[in-house]
Amino acid sequence: MISHYLRPALLVSHRHPAVMIGIAVVCCFVISAWLGSEILSPVTMWHTLNNPDSVMRTLILQWRIPRVLTTFCVGACLGMAGVIFQGVFRNPLAEPHLLGSASGASVGAAIALMMPALFPGPFFLPIMAFAGAWLTTLLVVSLARVARVESGFGLILAGVAIAALLAAVRGLIMLTLSDDAVSLQVILSWTLGGIQTPTWQEFFLFMLLTIIGFILCLRLARGLDILGLGSDTARNMGLDVTRFMHRSVLIAAAVTALAVVWGGLIGFIGLVIPHMIRWWLGPRHHRLMIYSALASGAALMVFDGVARSIMPPAEIPLGLLTALLGAPFFLFILTKEARR
Repeated sequence: MISHYLRPALLVSHRHPAVMIGIAVVCCFVISAWLGSEILSPVTMWHTLNNPDSVMRTLILQWRIPRVLTTFCVGACLGMAGVIFQGVFRNPLAEPHLLGSASGASVGAAIALMMPALFPGPFFLPIMAFAGAWLTTLLVVSLARVARVESGFGLILAGVAIAALLAAVRGLIMLTLSDDAVSLQVILSWTLGGIQTPTWQEFFLFMLLTIIGFILCLRLARGLDILGLGSDTARNMGLDVTRFMHRSVLIAAAVTALAVVWGGLIGFIGLVIPHMIRWWLGPRHHRLMIYSALASGAALMVFDGVARSIMPPAEIPLGLLTALLGAPFFLFILTKEARR
């Protein structure tokens, strides 16, 4: 009986995935905008938004909505980076957090935040985050090659080791460079994962950078499909494998840095969501890139809404909530790959 009622929805999900993803994104946006330290009923929210003199209306339009949209862009960046890393390294466990890219970006961002005299202006933060993410990813790949590690598990272990080292470096930087001018608590909460609430102008800048990153990531789809056939086959088909991998890692590091600058360290979104989309729609990277970006942004919006609602007026670090979902999923995939 249940399967009889679910069959139309399943047919729509397979034949028209864009419809399903679009509905999910809209629903997640509404839910995230509704959640918060003060949860309003739908009727109350409607009257609030239609009252130009309401303080709550100003808070929703000037604070909550930009944050929700920023959360979507952060999730989209993490989803795209996860697809690229998994495709380049042909490893289902690869993602920005596990390969150390996010940790490298956080070290670069922490240096920029803790040393404002050396890095004045708002542009040094994303530049330092990008440099940290890119250098860390290249370091992990280089160590794996020097050690002649060819398995995906060896690459993941190298990434986890480097990420642990960078976490210690970041902690040392925070302890030694913090002073009255720089709040250690603010930096610590940012490293645990937390969306930075922007102004509308800052959001539009972030959205523009996210769109540019999305276009660059989408242009890698065909190369990732070819690379999935194996390095030798890809070379025979005319793909410069080394150059393509370096370019892909560079772009993945850039979108990871964007996510870290505005969202801190948020793990496992780039691992879980691309896996689910791959199981649903298959391995073709053009659709996988688009739907992973949309689904990752939608999922992170809900997580952020929950983080703002559980313990008002305080917020639970967003990275802790995503870890509650991602860690068991990672162990499941790890066990599955080990058996294979």
